[in-house]
Amino acid sequence: MPDEVIDDLHEQRSQEEEDKHCRCRHHKEQKERDLEGEGSLLKNAYYTRVSNQYSTSQVQERTKRVPRGKPSFAQIRNACLEQGGLYEDPEFPPNAFSINFNGVTKRNYEWKRPHEICQDPHLFVEGASRFDIQQGELGDCWVLAAVSNLTQNQKLFHIVVPRDQSISHHYAGVFHFRFWQYGRWVEVIVDDLLPTFMNQLMFMHSKTTNEFWCALLEKAYAKLYGGYEALRGGNVSESMIDLTGGVVEMFNLREAPPNLFKIMHKSYRRRALMGCAIEPANPNAPAEAVQPNGLIQRHAYSVTRVSEVDISVVRPSAKSKVKLVRIHNPWGNEAEWTGAWSDESEQWKMLSKEEKQRLELTYDDDGEFWMTYEDFTTNFTSLEICNLVPETMEDDEDVNEQQPQQDTSQDWKILQFEGAWIDGFTAGGCRNFLNTFATNPQFPVYLCDPDDEDDDDSCSLVISIMQKHVRQQKRFGKDYIPIGFTIYKQPQEVPPGQALDVEFFKYNQSYAKVPFFLNTSQDQNTARFRFQSGVYVIIPSTFDPHMEGEFLLRCFVEYKKN
Repeated sequence: MPDEVIDDLHEQRSQEEEDKHCRCRHHKEQKERDLEGEGSLLKNAYYTRVSNQYSTSQVQERTKRVPRGKPSFAQIRNACLEQGGLYEDPEFPPNAFSINFNGVTKRNYEWKRPHEICQDPHLFVEGASRFDIQQGELGDCWVLAAVSNLTQNQKLFHIVVPRDQSISHHYAGVFHFRFWQYGRWVEVIVDDLLPTFMNQLMFMHSKTTNEFWCALLEKAYAKLYGGYEALRGGNVSESMIDLTGGVVEMFNLREAPPNLFKIMHKSYRRRALMGCAIEPANPNAPAEAVQPNGLIQRHAYSVTRVSEVDISVVRPSAKSKVKLVRIHNPWGNEAEWTGAWSDESEQWKMLSKEEKQRLELTYDDDGEFWMTYEDFTTNFTSLEICNLVPETMEDDEDVNEQQPQQDTSQDWKILQFEGAWIDGFTAGGCRNFLNTFATNPQFPVYLCDPDDEDDDDSCSLVISIMQKHVRQQKRFGKDYIPIGFTIYKQPQEVPPGQALDVEFFKYNQSYAKVPFFLNTSQDQNTARFRFQSGVYVIIPSTFDPHMEGEFLLRCFVEYKKN
């Protein structure tokens, strides 16, 4: 790489850091002026921007608005077609720095376009399927598991992968994708130069050698976070959120709630994305090691179906109902579960031909397998369910009869709040630090619509707190900080809009809280609650005071449509 290119890259990174520093400094100075002018400690707790009831269609529309001075996908493509050239992305150049932050790679990658890799290349060959996806040498199975799930919802898939692009029609070497980032859909434009070695794609690719949507989607995702290296290691919850804008619930299967199968089945009918993994008891155990039962530890799987089958037709004396879960290994090979209800096991003889057809049963070495719900909770240790926002759950003409039917009796409301923890102002730490806890941002939420879980006056509520922009800053050494939230019942004597103060926290216990503050391995912390109707105050915080960061708080509330 020429020295001047390296200098430009370093200058660009230094400028990014300086810009970030200036923004933070301006943020603090402005906050000081606000506090001096108002003279109120309580008002700083409400330092935030609030956006309620955001709509996928609305935020999707925002991506079509071209920022001043920055060309759109259509403008770039049209310019290339008029000039007879192919696009090369200046923001994500085909060099080693786009792969590793330090510009050092273990291979001498050659960047090639699809038509240089194979004959007759296409973006899609017979559509997009979870069986298309193949993992390369990049450790991003957490991305593949989410993309695998995404293909089962064609409307949502084409929000992420727009239809208005092709390798065979109006081809100009430019493609665009959309990812959800902290409340809005962000468009990422890339060229189609892909890293290869000996003419083979080395990262995520399609099983069909002339299909390229997988590789291009991964490239756009890598650009979003600053390079392919940023995708090494992660939680499937992160990618599910980025691909849907949904809210993720996490379940420890060692402490699974008694109604978890009902939650999973209901989530499947709502087209929620689900991922699971196995964390070994030995923390020093190797990653992605295959166990004797065929399952792989520290590896991201996707849950692709949840069903209950009737075996009494074939065996009247047997227990009539069996709870089954279908799981997909993104490696897409023979590495599958070998226990009960695995491919070609004896248990399948207990099902009628009609039941097998309903389940779309196959015995291929494609990484997909069935197991009982009991075996699932025994062998897997974690489950992540990404609940979709209402607009992404609606049917469209691409949905076929083999996909889950939408449960339309219930709907969800999304409340969304943005804010920041600023040292000396709003970075108060958790409830352990009473003197500063009240300075954290506070968000009142009014619950008034009960759901259909039972007849009492209560609501299902999922709350998620996310750290912003951490993965993008991995190249600068930034890591996740422990975050969580605490919930208090709003007392009637406190006027609406007035923050709770130190005296209140001295004498009042919390109504609910997250089970624990997550460590530095994840960017968000989520929990499910059931509350009576009323007003509640949610207080997001870091574990320790004086820790700075930006956050997005979202509340996912179920209510009856009628």
